[in-house]
Amino acid sequence: MENNRKSKITNVFIVSVIFCVLFTIWGILPESLIGAANLGNVTAVAQNFVTNGFGWLYLFGMSVFLLVAIFLVFSRFGSIRLGKDSDRPEYNLISWFAMLFSAGMGIGLVFWGVSEPLTHFHTPPVATSDPTEAARLAMRYSFFHWGLHPWALYAIVALAIAYSTFRKGRPATIGDTVASLMKPKYEAAGKGTVEVLAIVATAFGVATSLGLGAQQISGGLHFLVGGIPNSFMTQLLIILVVSVLYMISAASGLDKGIVRLSHANLVLAALLMVGVLFLGPFSFIMDLFVQTTGAYLQNLPIMSFRASAFNPDERSWINGWTIFYWAWWISWSPFVGTFIARVSKGRTIREFVLGILLVPTIFGLLWFSVFGGSAIWNELFNSVNLIDTVNDKGVETGMFALFETFGTLGTILSIVAVFLITTFFITSADSATYVLGMLSSGGSLMPSLRIKLTWGVIQSSIAAVLLYAGGLSALQAAAILAAFPFIFVVGMMVIALFIDLYNEPEEKKASDDLKKEA
Repeated sequence: MENNRKSKITNVFIVSVIFCVLFTIWGILPESLIGAANLGNVTAVAQNFVTNGFGWLYLFGMSVFLLVAIFLVFSRFGSIRLGKDSDRPEYNLISWFAMLFSAGMGIGLVFWGVSEPLTHFHTPPVATSDPTEAARLAMRYSFFHWGLHPWALYAIVALAIAYSTFRKGRPATIGDTVASLMKPKYEAAGKGTVEVLAIVATAFGVATSLGLGAQQISGGLHFLVGGIPNSFMTQLLIILVVSVLYMISAASGLDKGIVRLSHANLVLAALLMVGVLFLGPFSFIMDLFVQTTGAYLQNLPIMSFRASAFNPDERSWINGWTIFYWAWWISWSPFVGTFIARVSKGRTIREFVLGILLVPTIFGLLWFSVFGGSAIWNELFNSVNLIDTVNDKGVETGMFALFETFGTLGTILSIVAVFLITTFFITSADSATYVLGMLSSGGSLMPSLRIKLTWGVIQSSIAAVLLYAGGLSALQAAAILAAFPFIFVVGMMVIALFIDLYNEPEEKKASDDLKKEA
């Protein structure tokens, strides 16, 4: 039974908005007024507490979610359809994959595609003096951070929501996916708490990406037009302009706004990647893709559980990269999971999980091979020192520094990249306002424009405040802190999902028996 209820103002909406508004006010209070209690200091302390004290939980939890996703593909539950047995997918595969890619991690791929492998190459996850080994480690860990783990998490969260909504006929809320685990007298309070946690995680996770997008657009414009400074004021102006654009898109609805933008993202990303592939060291990139894919799969169990308990330096690296990424993906999971669930009615569980696991992962690995591989090739074999630009002008400029090596054609690629980041920015924010509207209005599949626009303003405000409070470090801290309580919610979703799945055959058998008696 599809949930077509109109959206309404709920207590969850009110509590979530108040929390986000108070956070925004805190972030803009002058340090002279609140001293050491300013946003940057507090989030940094809290981040250290979470990563050092509970980093093991992120590592273990994300690995469990991957194992669960793989199990579902090969289990007897794979043939169950997300909806009635007669339902079929609403969107074709191309549109579906385009929306998965755009909502899942589009801005992040563009932001980190060059800078992450390049940074790992100069500061390897495992200390080594061999440049070739450093390059192997850099690519392998870039694959690890953007590969199967995040997409398995998205698949699990999305599956729990889609199954609960379309198969069981419950409201499209995260609270309703775990309600069966609660005692009746605590159910209302428990569901409300879960919803607020999901909304806060989504708001801060998406704000992190919007902040990254604003930083990179600013960096790209500075590269293209030297007179434009790569400063906070430029980033703030970018956030304001793009906010207007994604609110216009949000007003046009799901089928017109998000679907069209997702197709545009996919085309622009493919053009950019193909351009670099053929302008760069083509054979080296393809060899690197094949070789690193094999090394990634071979070392996946070791990397998944690597906590470096005996090496503080390596653990510091893990805190700053792997645990940050796992937290960032967890903070994105209620948004991406709800959005993917919304556009996946009618697919079987096997098709659903395989599609989410494999297609975006393969595209992401190829993306890092093309951009990260080209950057490392320039450093190893072409005597071009890109890392100095990244260190001097910020990680957001890594891709544009690579494009400079292509001369005039690099300028064209830079222009395409700025457009791509902008469309990703709009699509992510548009999708997030839609999902936040769903989550904060009792699971309505048609959240009102008023609610969506409210969340649009709040998202942009949080992104601006985080950039003001500390730039990239504040963005990372916000993602880690917002994700921490939600990892427990995802665990509850997995348990509730399996309880429902194991009851599925009994329900179908009982239904068949009733039909025979009739």
